[in-house]
Amino acid sequence: MRVLHARRLGLICAFVAVTAGSVVAGCAEQIPGTPTTDAAEVAAYKTTAAASSSAAASSRAAAARERAITDNCGQFATTTGAGVTAYNDFVSAHDTNAPDYAAKRESAATTLDNAATKVESGVVAAVGALPTELADKFTAYVVAARELAAQTRKMTYNSPVGKLNEASRTINQARTAVHDAC
Repeated sequence: MRVLHARRLGLICAFVAVTAGSVVAGCAEQIPGTPTTDAAEVAAYKTTAAASSSAAASSRAAAARERAITDNCGQFATTTGAGVTAYNDFVSAHDTNAPDYAAKRESAATTLDNAATKVESGVVAAVGALPTELADKFTAYVVAARELAAQTRKMTYNSPVGKLNEASRTINQARTAVHDAC
């Protein structure tokens, strides 16, 4: 008994496949007529497709909104906390006429400016995704932080503290408003 070689087996399989394909193709019958669509089915398909597209867009928007809120609210306490700490160090140095008063003043102002810039960058990066009310609260904080930084830089040992205290109250209110909204 002879064993079939792999090449011979392959050739036999190919021949059988070509022959079967020719038989099937030869038996095919063309159906006469003009293709048409069912208008009701087309309308239903378009409605379903539009609804599906709308749902997908809505889902993407909701996910972007949640991500924007999480990103901005998540970093807010840490970012602004550094400004609070630096500002409190400056106030202590001012109240005690500390020798490092000028350095603490500049550190507080710089830290407040940096916090404002970081918060502002987050809001800009999330434009359109962040709810308007929350974006407005972040923006109010940014304005207040920059104002407190400006007032801090103006301070000397003999300066009146009225504008500094007002700027401090404003930033505390803005920070609390963001914290509550987050």
